[in-house]
Amino acid sequence: AGVQTIVKKLKEESERFWQKNNRIEKAAEAGLTPQQVYIIASITEQETNMQEDKGKIASVYINRLNKGMLLGADPTVKYAMKDFGLKRILYGHLKTESPFNTYKYKGLPPGPICTPSISTIDAVLDAPKTDYLFFVAESSLNGYSHFSNSYDEHEKYAKAYQQALNEMMKNKK
Repeated sequence: AGVQTIVKKLKEESERFWQKNNRIEKAAEAGLTPQQVYIIASITEQETNMQEDKGKIASVYINRLNKGMLLGADPTVKYAMKDFGLKRILYGHLKTESPFNTYKYKGLPPGPICTPSISTIDAVLDAPKTDYLFFVAESSLNGYSHFSNSYDEHEKYAKAYQQALNEMMKNKK
């Protein structure tokens, strides 16, 4: 009866969590199930430490899902490769065969890639309505991201970030 008691307690706590702060209603308003929110939060958790960016990052993934685009989330590739220490995702990494590789397979991965914090789950639930489809780390390397809705604009910021990263790596040698 010990295992059944634990499972029952976990189920009750999960239900209590989702009922608190209108989380179930917020998920439904976004067209998501709690499980989908949890998966998006797990990806968002691995994308940034900047709480201010988490909702905007979640909005990018929600927008991509709604448009039927590939999520193209680097943390899912790191998870698929079992290497969260990767600093850069290279083209070869994108070919990794895994249902978690969101560069190869549309939709959300089959499960979460980490345990997201409550604040990240709430950031997903409270994600602003945006038209953002892309984001990349700012070239100042301050931990924040630049968001855009056009690929051309995104490419400009991505190149600036790559140059800043290259410069930083060169200076470390």
